[in-house]
Amino acid sequence: MGMVSEFKDFIAKGNAMDLAVGVIIGGAFGAIVTSLVSDVITPAILNPALKAAHVEDLAGLKTEGGILYGKFLAAVISFLVIAFVIFLMVKGINGMKKKEASAPAAPAGPTQEQLLAEIRDLLKK
Repeated sequence: MGMVSEFKDFIAKGNAMDLAVGVIIGGAFGAIVTSLVSDVITPAILNPALKAAHVEDLAGLKTEGGILYGKFLAAVISFLVIAFVIFLMVKGINGMKKKEASAPAAPAGPTQEQLLAEIRDLLKK
């Protein structure tokens, strides 16, 4: 029974839940980036280079020895796009945090001790 309750406590912790949400969102984000690379970047930017190399598909690039380096290039491009988008997201989040932190705090009023000292001084007069 102890192991079951420990497992329940582990699953209920915020870190495990945050990780689960991150993995799910990461999987969905991977599909978006794959589509961006294969449907937007490759046709718009890489097709002229592929036509010059007489290759119809990026994955079809290979050396005369048969090494498929085109798939590797596609993976590198996907990684760079993912890294850049994550960089922009982190930069935006950090910018929002700086705005929250730089907001001026409400002016602090006199402390309880200061008020009591003022009352004492007024009573002495």
